[in-house]
Amino acid sequence: MTNLSATPLDHAADLLDAHPDFRVLRRLRAAEWRFTGKPSGEMRVGVAVDVETTGLDHDKDQIIELAIQRFRFDALGRITEIGQARVWREDPGVALDPRITMLTGLTDGDLAGTAIDEAAAIHILASADIIVAHNAGFDRPFVDRRLPAIAGKAWACSMAEVDWLELGFDGRGLAHLVAQCGWFYEGHRAENDILALIHLLSHVLPEGATVLSGLLARSAQPLFRIHAVEAPFEAKDALKARGYRWDSNLRFWWTTVQSEGLEEETVWLREEVYRGHGSPAIREQSALERYTR
Repeated sequence: MTNLSATPLDHAADLLDAHPDFRVLRRLRAAEWRFTGKPSGEMRVGVAVDVETTGLDHDKDQIIELAIQRFRFDALGRITEIGQARVWREDPGVALDPRITMLTGLTDGDLAGTAIDEAAAIHILASADIIVAHNAGFDRPFVDRRLPAIAGKAWACSMAEVDWLELGFDGRGLAHLVAQCGWFYEGHRAENDILALIHLLSHVLPEGATVLSGLLARSAQPLFRIHAVEAPFEAKDALKARGYRWDSNLRFWWTTVQSEGLEEETVWLREEVYRGHGSPAIREQSALERYTR
């Protein structure tokens, strides 16, 4: 991506950014997107997704804003073209929690009488080879429940499936990662978040590969979901501390690991949780099943 119209302010920012005592953040703007290289190999389609909701409960809460944006990428994981962002609001039929309004800026008045264009949203999502969200474990269940026609598509998570520490970043929050790439944006609105996500995916790392290329490679590897079924009650604190989540419907603790961590995790469960009395249930997941409920 290059700046289409350099201004005196751009030159001043470049000069300031070159000094070791300063770091300049530039506002993300969709209109400034341009791919100047030559695409390599087969072109594929991705769709960036973000939702704002009435709360965190996938079973009870509802989407109040859905943003999706299609992009094309080549065999090297370089984003060559981005489509128009599509954003829909939806009236949940209940008053918003004031904290949701504080977080998103959306009010009951903003949502009154609005609805997602299901046909348009399904058409765009169905065209994707891969759907990407920054925290797909949160976004996918809401999208699958609201738009069941696209359930079963391949998803990838830019938060969970990228080793940001290994890449030289600290933290995993979208705004924080984007700032480390030199950009800023107004967060917690779905349209801004998907633009930020696409820029983050396009970021070129020091070795020359993009973040997206690494995410695609990781997403192609199997992931294993571990259900700590019938784990002793007294093990709950150890499971929670290790990052397991509680499934309130099926009533067990669960986590997901990559293939290289499967043996270590099962050994830990046998020795620290079950201690000779029981064993976990393990299910392999592809990108088609990942982040579902």
